[in-house]
Amino acid sequence: MKILYGVQATGNGHITRARAINTYLADNGIEADFLFSGRERELFFDMQAFGDWRCCKGLTFQHEAGKIKLLKTAQKNSLLQLWRDIKNLDLSQYDLVMTDFEPITAWAAKRQGKLCIGMGHQYAFHHDVPRRGHSLAGSLVMKHFAPANVELGLHWHHFNSEILPPIAETHTQPDPVDPNKVLVYLGFEEPEQVIQLLEPFENTLFVFYGPFAQYESRGHIQLKPLSREGFKKDLASASGVICNAGFELSSEAIQLGKKLLVKPLHGQMEQLSNAEALEVLGLGSSMDRLDSNAVKRWLETPAAKAVGYPNVAEAIVRWLAAGDWENKEKRLELIQSLWQQTNASGISSFDREPMPSLA
Repeated sequence: MKILYGVQATGNGHITRARAINTYLADNGIEADFLFSGRERELFFDMQAFGDWRCCKGLTFQHEAGKIKLLKTAQKNSLLQLWRDIKNLDLSQYDLVMTDFEPITAWAAKRQGKLCIGMGHQYAFHHDVPRRGHSLAGSLVMKHFAPANVELGLHWHHFNSEILPPIAETHTQPDPVDPNKVLVYLGFEEPEQVIQLLEPFENTLFVFYGPFAQYESRGHIQLKPLSREGFKKDLASASGVICNAGFELSSEAIQLGKKLLVKPLHGQMEQLSNAEALEVLGLGSSMDRLDSNAVKRWLETPAAKAVGYPNVAEAIVRWLAAGDWENKEKRLELIQSLWQQTNASGISSFDREPMPSLA
């Protein structure tokens, strides 16, 4: 079987999911070509695992100081180039297309009548999940940005809907957790504003990953350039995480039992809704702005409880390899099986809703 896998690369979470899925493709007889869009090719890093991957301009949003800038977003994106890329993408050699909310592959599949499987967090918003910042424009984006024939939405809870658990990357944790260490990754904020936010808390070690040319120590704040392996190591040994309200890093923090504080990107319904869901489920705290009082309250909260999610990536790939992708009963069996393997003991919010029924 040969597939084309489209990945929206505006944020690193989609790429992290693609890495996890890619780990199991070859062993299950699936050959995959990868297409990434949403950022310039030179801004990608550690991409060797994806072979001879392609990069297209796609669509993305422009942000500044934690807010989406609509005018700059409109100026940056080219609908004409998007249409050209969709029109010129030949899918004749592929058995199917899989998209993690990537628009070129999704619309090319729709145009050419090729089956498209949409896998990712955004597809969970086609169900009744917690929402915040809801708008008509946001709903239209979620519905039409990357349409698919078959949808595999991912979320931290099923909310009695046809939603899978998150693809949370598994970590080895050889080093003990430092109760005074916090990992910081606020890619949508201005770095100097983040540093000012952290400066008052001198008894906490903050490891801040961002657009830094080299490592720098500012007392209790360590500034580190982006590094996948270094980030994983610091995440494993930290007791808490402060980040924007993206899905993938929050999922990893939840699975590792890290205390979580998120600051959503204003103007983006997905991140605002993620912050709402974390609060509803009791899995994290949120702040609407870079607020030192919110950080102080969060630092004083008790340690988090881990949620043990199963290996969702491997289960999805096995489902892919089995074929019969449009069989709803098979899809529901996959969903139920994965939630039955989820260990959320001690977190009462996970008992609020029954699992989706096979009936």
